[in-house]
Formats: sequence, C-alpha cells, structure tokens
Amino acid sequence: MKKLNFLLVLLLVVNISCSSSDDMEIPEDPVVDVNSPMIAPNAFISGSFVSDAHPTSGTAEVNKEMTKLIFRNFKSDDGPKLLVYLSTDKNSTDFVDLGDLKGLSGNYEYAIPNGTDLNKYNVVSIWCVDFLVSFGHAELK
Repeated sequence: MKKLNFLLVLLLVVNISCSSSDDMEIPEDPVVDVNSPMIAPNAFISGSFVSDAHPTSGTAEVNKEMTKLIFRNFKSDDGPKLLVYLSTDKNSTDFVDLGDLKGLSGNYEYAIPNGTDLNKYNVVSIWCVDFLVSFGHAELK
C-alpha cells in the first residue's frame, strides 16, 4: 500500500512539474507573417504537430535550401526545459538538438546544422529534458 501511495504521489509531482506554469516566461520571437498560408510555397517538406504528453499544435516546415526549420501557428504548454529536436522517432532516441523552444505560441525559426540528413531525422520533437517526454511532434514528409 505504501508503494502504491508513493507511486501516486510521484506521478502527481511529474504531471505538475511538466504542466503549464506562469512563473517561466519564454519570449516570443516571431519570424513569419501569421497571415501567410499554412504551408509556404517554398517549403521543401512539412508536417503537422500532434500532441504527446501535452497539447501541441501547428505546422513545421523545412525550406527548400534545407537550412531552416519554421514553426507556423505553433502552440504548446510550458515546461521546465523544452528543446527542439530533429529526431529519428517521437521518443528522440537519436536526435539533432536545435536549441531551446523559442516560445509557446506563434511562428518561430530554427537553423538546421549543415549536413543534417532530413531523411533520417524526419521527426520534429518538443522535448522536455527534465522528464524525458515529448510534448508533441511533427513528422516531416
């Protein structure tokens, strides 16, 4: 019974820790006109975000030069340490770190390192480092 109570308390703490918080502000850094079409005409590949551990929506696009990852109409919950990964799967077992999530709502741009194989790293993941979970992901096609 003590183990069950401990497990329930642990799950509650994890859920609260990765939940939305007003204490942490992530500055918004818009880079794309919000009135632009959902998928830009110069997009090489794109995908729609789906929710994993937290509600996440919007689209992810890669430009034709394969140098930029662009989020359009992106929205997700806040978390303690959220990073943007290009990964081989939604569990981010093999990934390229693109840096901190720039904001929770809006349009954002991330540089893709030279030589990144987008056939291999074709999943964009919003990764919570502290709890090893994906908030949401988009498969690039």
